[in-house]
Order: sequence, then structure tokens, then C-alpha cells
Amino acid sequence: MLAFTGSRGDAQPGILLARALRERGHDVTLALAPNLVAFAHHHGVPAVPFGRDTADLLHAQRTDRRFTSRDPRARLRALFDLQRRGVPEQIEDLRALAPGHDVVVAGMAGEEAAESVARAVGLPFAAMHFFPIQPNSAVPVAPIRWAGHLPGFVHRGGWSVLARARAAALAPVLPVSTGPNVASVRIQAYDPFLFPGVDEQLPGPFVGFPVDSDGFLISATDSVHSEPPSQTSSLESWLDAGTAPIYVGFGSMDVSDPSAFVAMLREVCARRGRRLLLASGWATIAPGFEDAVAIVGQVDHARVLPRCVAAVHHGGAGTTAAALRAGVPQVICSVQADQPYWGQALQRLGLAATIPAKKLTAERLDALLDQVSRPDVIERAACYAADFATDGVERTADAVEALLGSPIAPELLRSAGRQQ
Repeated sequence: MLAFTGSRGDAQPGILLARALRERGHDVTLALAPNLVAFAHHHGVPAVPFGRDTADLLHAQRTDRRFTSRDPRARLRALFDLQRRGVPEQIEDLRALAPGHDVVVAGMAGEEAAESVARAVGLPFAAMHFFPIQPNSAVPVAPIRWAGHLPGFVHRGGWSVLARARAAALAPVLPVSTGPNVASVRIQAYDPFLFPGVDEQLPGPFVGFPVDSDGFLISATDSVHSEPPSQTSSLESWLDAGTAPIYVGFGSMDVSDPSAFVAMLREVCARRGRRLLLASGWATIAPGFEDAVAIVGQVDHARVLPRCVAAVHHGGAGTTAAALRAGVPQVICSVQADQPYWGQALQRLGLAATIPAKKLTAERLDALLDQVSRPDVIERAACYAADFATDGVERTADAVEALLGSPIAPELLRSAGRQQ
């Protein structure tokens, strides 16, 4: 049973893993947030709903005024409430699904709910971590530039405090574990090269980014999450008709003032003499094509990003991986969760520039694009892409099968992320 709640970026690894396990002959139940079930079905992967609709949860977060309160206690209470939101529904649905399965696999979102169900029914459990969130001293606990100079014990202690705080937030809605201890593993589904030293501190296995290596997720279309054939054709024609554009995409993140946001992007790109390709994602921005501007809902990152001079995005793990794979310099405008950590990690390695999205202005974006347009950044991004490993999904499937007792060489699980 694969349980992947969250946004599309959280669901895609689950869909790809379900496909890989099915191709190996396993019976797979894929459970997704209700609003993403159709996305899986349209790509030929059966799925069932569990928990609450992702869009509802994101809307609840945006409309909760406590998150913008000057009172830190109010912001903390809002964060705790958000952590608990939807968890009882997830547990109820997964309890009904779990009987008859041999192993439970979850993403980072909803990990605790899925593990509590696995323990209750005595099944092995695996969680896919798209970021090194377990306590360690290699990754700065604060996603800010100067935090990298702090001693390692500060980071480890900070991560431990965050883990205890999350456990405290979820305790009221998680059942007390009374089942037997079960085999469990945290699959590190990212490239440890981007966080030097983390592979020496976390047990792994490290499998690399779970990317869509053969374009499976764009091989079919649906009216909500993919472009219709006519628009896909128009985008290809638009790309062929002019110079390489600047790509901008914020996925499921909120754009508070879409009109002002688009106007700012137009201004910056015009100032730089560059065309603009905007993937609106879940933002309410009307699609359309002009000579200098193309606005679409979603794009095939693997096909489009290599044709761009830079990628401006929110810093989700999936989009970050896609831009790294394409060898395109990045400007990461982080909003929440692991996004600022990706921004800081790639900035430290000279692969990106970063800024919190709420601080983004035309002048700052222009300056950040200047930074990532330097020849040294362009060369580093191209060199990273040349060594990018695309077998992360298969390595993840290996790790899941290992929980079922299938033999697997340890070196295959650890030497992941970049081509050997």
C-alpha cells in the first residue's frame, strides 16, 4: 500500500513508484489526496482517495490569519493546528485499506499517520524522504545563509527539537501505538551530494531523486493538470519561434496578486531582453500566447527546461530536481516547508540564487537573475546535469522490495544520486 498525500509534487513519486512496482509483478494499492486521484487514473495508474483534499488544506492555511499574527504564540498554535488538520481522516481511510497488504509506503506528508496504521496492523513501513529532515549535523537547521557557519551539534539539536515539536503537535490525533515493533526504513530520495556529509549520518538508503525518467507522467493528458494537445503544440511552436525564455513556475503555491505578479515578470523579462514562459500551476492566471510571453497551466519539465536560460520557481523538491537535471541555473523563491532549505543548499554550491517569495520585487529578481547568468554558475549547472542519475524510482522500488525480504546489494542502495 502506497499512501502519498500532499500536492502534485508529493503525489508524483508515489505514482511513479506504483508503476515500477506493478511492472515488477506486485499488487499495489495507491492512495492519494482526493483531488489527485484523477491525475493518476489519466496516466493509467489506479488510485483511491484518502484524507482530505490538498487544495482545501492549502486554502485553510492561506485564510488563517494567525499565520500573519505578530504574536508568536498565535503563529505557533496555527502551525500546530495545520499539522493536525486532516490526520484523523487519513488514519481512518488507511485503516480500512491496510488489511491484506504486506508493506506500507508513504511520502513525507502524512508519514506519521501511515506509520501509525502500519504499526497497528503489524506491517513493515517505509517513508520516502525528499529532504534530509531527520536529526543530523550536516544540514543547517535554519535555512539562512549564516547558519552554515554554526557548529554541527547546533544543527543536530535543532532538528531534534523540531522533531519533538512535530510529534507534540500530532500527539492529540495519533493513536497510541500498542502493536509490535515492525521493520521500517527512511528512504532518502534526493542526492546527498547537495548536502555534504549527510550520507555519513543518516542510515539511508540513498536512492537519488525519483524523477520521471521516460516522460510517463506527460504521456497522457487531463483537463485539470496537463495541457490539452492544442496548447502543447502551441507551446512547442512558441519555443521554436524565438530565443530561449526565462521559465517561471510556482506549482501549487499561492500567488496573492496574480495580475501584479505577471506584470512584474513581464517588466523584468522585457528589461533583460528575454521572453517569459510562465506555468501558472494552481494560480488563477489566464493562459495565452504572445510573441514575448507564453502562459500555460503546466509544462513537461524534462522537455521544456533545457530550452530555458533560467528557472524561477518555489523550490519544491520535484521542480528543483527537474531544473538540476536540465542543467539550467535557478532562482528559488521559497514559500514554506523544505523550499528555503533547497534554496540555501543550491546557493551554497553555486547552482542557484534564492530569496523568500514574500520579499520578491522586480529589482531583486533582476539582480538574482544577474547572479545565475554568470558563466561560472552556468558551467556548474551544466556539469551537475551531466552526472544526474535518473534511476531513483527503480532504486526506491529495490528498497521497498528489501522490506519484503528480497535480496538486494547494499551498495546499490547507497551509491545513488549521481552517476557512478
